[in-house]
Amino acid sequence: MKVVIDTNIIVSALMNKNSVPGRVLLLVFGGKLTPLFDNRTMSEYISVLSRREFSFDEEIINHFINFIKDMGEYVIAEFSGKKFTDEADKKFYEIYKSGEARYLITGNKKHFPAETGIVTPREFLEKEYEASG
Repeated sequence: MKVVIDTNIIVSALMNKNSVPGRVLLLVFGGKLTPLFDNRTMSEYISVLSRREFSFDEEIINHFINFIKDMGEYVIAEFSGKKFTDEADKKFYEIYKSGEARYLITGNKKHFPAETGIVTPREFLEKEYEASG
């Protein structure tokens, strides 16, 4: 299943693998989800994960980035004319639409248009995994 994962989910997951975002990331690592990305999102992942405040080991960051590049799907995103509260989030939406992802998983739904495929990690798990048992 193709998904777009906002950076805030990745940070939360790497900080606490037993969290709800951590469970989502485990599905990526387990090959059940195919993360869609482009150069803009990859650059943001690297930049944010490298922030001193998070203290992520460089080896962990490199492993994560290489995994996404190897197992994910690169998307050439089409420009969206939609206005965003936080324009930095637009790239995730453009990949979601252009790559025909089933979901865009974010901790900041209010930053995105109200669409059924734009979900929090908890909503994603409830829709796809917990409802089916």
